[in-house]
Amino acid sequence: MVALTQARLREYWLLLRLDKPIGILLLMWPTLWGLWMAAEGPPSGYVLFAFVVGVVLMRSAGCAINDYADRDFDRHVERTQHRPLTAGRITPREAVVLAAVLSLVALLITLPLGWATIAMSVPAAFLAGSYPFTKRFFPMPQAYLGLAFSFGIPMAFVAIQGAVPAQAWWVLLANLFWTIAYDTEYAMVDKPDDLKIGIKTSAITFGRFDVLGVMVCYSLFLGIWAMVAFSLGFKPVFWLAWCVALGLVGYHYTLIRNRERALCFKAFLHNNWVGAALFAGLLLNYC
Repeated sequence: MVALTQARLREYWLLLRLDKPIGILLLMWPTLWGLWMAAEGPPSGYVLFAFVVGVVLMRSAGCAINDYADRDFDRHVERTQHRPLTAGRITPREAVVLAAVLSLVALLITLPLGWATIAMSVPAAFLAGSYPFTKRFFPMPQAYLGLAFSFGIPMAFVAIQGAVPAQAWWVLLANLFWTIAYDTEYAMVDKPDDLKIGIKTSAITFGRFDVLGVMVCYSLFLGIWAMVAFSLGFKPVFWLAWCVALGLVGYHYTLIRNRERALCFKAFLHNNWVGAALFAGLLLNYC
């Protein structure tokens, strides 16, 4: 039995990336988009609590499974070779058990939302758990991750409205393209290492068109959002937020155009503000 010392708990904290919350934030924004659109304003207290806590738990569980799946690859990548599991400071069994416990807690929190919402969470959990293994054979694992990171949107509509209207699926598609864009920026950081060890990523699949691929995905992301906003008659304040997001995307181009690893990583992190800008637009639109 593993003793839960302070040092051990710190290794779990690092394994779950709780010291680097960008992944939680990038999963949180589309979930909040879905909640505010479904409720046409603030959702009820427990629904908001369940989804916010669920995002933190499932993202953390996903990190544990990701490190379990990539433990033999991560030691060959400069950015990941010191992660707790790869470095041997915790065992693979601990990572799997921790992921299972977090997933179970997330399920228990979801129970009061009804069986329809629970049913929607099953494919979301499957996608999140299987994503790390797709990097071995699928040339665009970022698209697979995009599906996993988008399921909070239809889940929010089911929890609040009991159905998933067309606009929810369109926003899911927009978020899928956004995920491909920012995770390709992330993959551009590790591209030299991934080529050596044989990992599949969109940055490798796009090849010399990686920057173009990112910008096309950003364009589709914002274009779909514009279509949804126009069809729903959103207020001018949302369009102001949309223009802010557009400006941020333009800034990202200046960061990634020369493919400098540090600047690509900066662009990836900066996507938090893109998601926040659109959420601010929704928040004000429904006031």
